[in-house]
Amino acid sequence: MKKILVTVVLGVAVLAGAQTAAPPAQSQPAAAPAQSQPAAPQSAAPVIKDPAEYNAYVGAIGQADAAAKISGLEAFLTQYPSSIMKNQALEILMGAYQQAGNSQKTLDTAMKLVAADPNNVRAMALLAYFDRMGAQGGAANGAQLLADAKKYGQQGLDALPKFAKPDGTSDADFQKMKDQMTGIFKAAIGIAALQTKDYPAAVANLRAAADGNPADFSIIYPLALAYLGQTPPDYQNGIWFAARAAAVAPAQAQAQIEKYARSQYVKFHSADDGWPEFLAVAKANGAQVPVKPAPTPAEQAHAMAIATPPDKMDFAQWEFILSNGTQEDQDMVWNAIKGKAVQLNGTVIKATATEFDIAGSLDDIDAKKADITLTFESAIPAARIPKEGTSMDFQGEPSAYTPNPFMMTMEKGLLAKPKVAPKPPVHHKPAAAK
Repeated sequence: MKKILVTVVLGVAVLAGAQTAAPPAQSQPAAAPAQSQPAAPQSAAPVIKDPAEYNAYVGAIGQADAAAKISGLEAFLTQYPSSIMKNQALEILMGAYQQAGNSQKTLDTAMKLVAADPNNVRAMALLAYFDRMGAQGGAANGAQLLADAKKYGQQGLDALPKFAKPDGTSDADFQKMKDQMTGIFKAAIGIAALQTKDYPAAVANLRAAADGNPADFSIIYPLALAYLGQTPPDYQNGIWFAARAAAVAPAQAQAQIEKYARSQYVKFHSADDGWPEFLAVAKANGAQVPVKPAPTPAEQAHAMAIATPPDKMDFAQWEFILSNGTQEDQDMVWNAIKGKAVQLNGTVIKATATEFDIAGSLDDIDAKKADITLTFESAIPAARIPKEGTSMDFQGEPSAYTPNPFMMTMEKGLLAKPKVAPKPPVHHKPAAAK
């Protein structure tokens, strides 16, 4: 996979931003002897029994300044490593580090949080995102980062159904949050699949991620590569997303990506007509439009047959129509040239006194493959039999052909008369003066 150089954007800040957490309950000393109480429901808020621990936690999360909050939470986790509020403290600390722009500390905290809470989708989303972006950005340990991104992506998808809606979050915002995390997880899995050339898995995951991030070059361009890497390539989707990638690429890469997209368009369509209009729709993020496929060989042969009279065609055109055209087009060309003396040039593949095997089209000349069998009514003198690889002019009358593999038989062969070098002029000395 081509390295995709991108600037890492903190696109998941919403997932791990500073949390507004309600303080946990604090157990109060009883004024009278404790009495039997019913068990607290499972959903009840955790209770910190140690007043000092309670005050340290509440004081840390209550800080408005990010640096002060980070300092307070780090101190709390150091002093109370087994606190019932450890996971929530790590999550808030992770958001505080991200808010402060400290990527490394954000990731370190996210890893601690996943170790403490294997189902924490917020932490896994951050890890999957940053590891993927690091790998795509050309990090020296890119292979390991991509493997980690895939791991966190799959773990995150597996844990997402267990993700409970945070207090105070609307249903719409909660669904938006889950959709965003799904895109992050699938992008990580998709990029890893593309790296190993598992194109179906890359397409399935990256397409899901792209639907929610239509302007994210780090997803759109790999999706185009995944479509075009399949066997056979999915040109319709691949060309569309390549054109979309050209529209959302970083400024320094736009021209290169657009050139690539256009080359795939021409490869599939066989010409660049309609490309400017297609690109304009893609750049505007309009509805996907189809690319008209290149004409079939039969369609090309028909266009060739009606464009030029058979007696004005070269041998390669005859060969193409007689190999690929409909029976009607083949008959039109063949009836016009059969039994008619034609003069051609070709390269000798093999020659005997009575029969030459000749390559008449450029493709067959390059492949050193005969496509004409020229027969003679009289044996050719040994001195005039050409060597293999010789380019020669000749004449013959087409008498039969087979379309695949193509071979035309020509009778009544004649060789061009050898050119006779002109005799040098004779210079006479002037008569000596008497």
